[in-house]
Amino acid sequence: MKTKTLKQDKVNVITLGCSKNLVDSENIITQLRGNDYEVVHDSNEDANIVIVNTCGFIDLAKEESVNTILEYADVKKQGGIDKLYVTGCLSQRYKDDLEKEIPEVDAYFGTLELPGLLAKLNADYKHELIGERITTTPQHYAYLKISEGCNRTCSFCAIPLMRGKHVSKPIEELVKEAKNLARFGVKELMLIAQELTYYGLDIYKKRELPKLLHALADVEGIEWIRLHYAYPSKFPTEIFDVMAERPEICNYLDMPLQHANDAVLERMRRQITRKETTELVRLARQKIPNLSLRTTMLVGFPGETEEEFQDLCDFVEEMEFDRLGVFQYSHEEDTIAHGLADDVPAEIKEERAGRIMEIQQEISFRKNQEKIGKTFKVLFDRKEGEFFIGRTEGDSPEVDNEVLVAAANNYVRVGDFAQVKITDAMDYDLIGEIAKSEIGNGKSE
Repeated sequence: MKTKTLKQDKVNVITLGCSKNLVDSENIITQLRGNDYEVVHDSNEDANIVIVNTCGFIDLAKEESVNTILEYADVKKQGGIDKLYVTGCLSQRYKDDLEKEIPEVDAYFGTLELPGLLAKLNADYKHELIGERITTTPQHYAYLKISEGCNRTCSFCAIPLMRGKHVSKPIEELVKEAKNLARFGVKELMLIAQELTYYGLDIYKKRELPKLLHALADVEGIEWIRLHYAYPSKFPTEIFDVMAERPEICNYLDMPLQHANDAVLERMRRQITRKETTELVRLARQKIPNLSLRTTMLVGFPGETEEEFQDLCDFVEEMEFDRLGVFQYSHEEDTIAHGLADDVPAEIKEERAGRIMEIQQEISFRKNQEKIGKTFKVLFDRKEGEFFIGRTEGDSPEVDNEVLVAAANNYVRVGDFAQVKITDAMDYDLIGEIAKSEIGNGKSE
């Protein structure tokens, strides 16, 4: 709470979890700065108020969130900070338990309680700041959350418990936000949602992601638009037509598939079969020949037998995904799957995750080797040590491949595009040299 002393309050916002949480933190920061607060993000600077934006997705994330709250609760007990507030998914889901277990926290808030958090800090919720988000990412890229919540009924997922039902943001609001981001130098938008393809069903009564993509591609200054978290069941295939038509839409799709065995998919309530999944992947690659397809798999789901897991391994080998991540099943209370026995031992889950990643590592190495001698449009994110580090349109920040260019022999500006010829390749990194600078919207060759 603001005081009448000469010392001005300073707030440190700590973000845990996914990019959707990061956007929420950016909105908190924007509102607080609009109320004349000094605010830092994930900083070691001295701040007398701390807001922890938590994740509650799986056990490891919950553990990290609880440990972070405890860490700052201890700092508060020692007089290092004046106030500690907790928001986000963990707080939404376990507020009553947290209030009992960690009473040092001054107040807990759920995922949709930003006005209440601001009020606790004697700050107004300024509607005129909606769409005026201050980003914490490098200046040239930003996440754009197009909807909140999820209407899917996947049996393993607790997200609807923490984020509620699907709510789309109107196209005109998203275009306004994209224009504001572009005005401040953003060139790449990462579209995020719990479920991209559901966009528009609630407010327009039909799936309108293709219409949104066209509107965002028209925003001056935005050169790359990247699609994250698309559900495969009932996938609106006209999205592929928009991707093929608009050069601003990256040839990139993040589509978590979770499994490939029909029995496991049914227990997961994924509403799709292996055959349908295979047909969708093949159609995507037929429509977008240079598509980089990222997926996520979930191993150790209740009842997963060795045979069912082997089906998944065979599927990963057959499909040769460009990017792939693995989660180990976490037994989440109040989910549908919680009624099933969590009967795959932890060591088996870990071993299966390792086997999937071994398969993917070989695929990634082979695909990267095929890039040697080719030239790609690369967006440079940072300089680290002796290298400029960037990404092709087939790579999203922090989770995908990176392109390393030796700073001694090449020069680029962080946040700029350049054509890079690949000279060497490893499992998950590419080595290259600047071929020529580029300004414009062309796609990689």
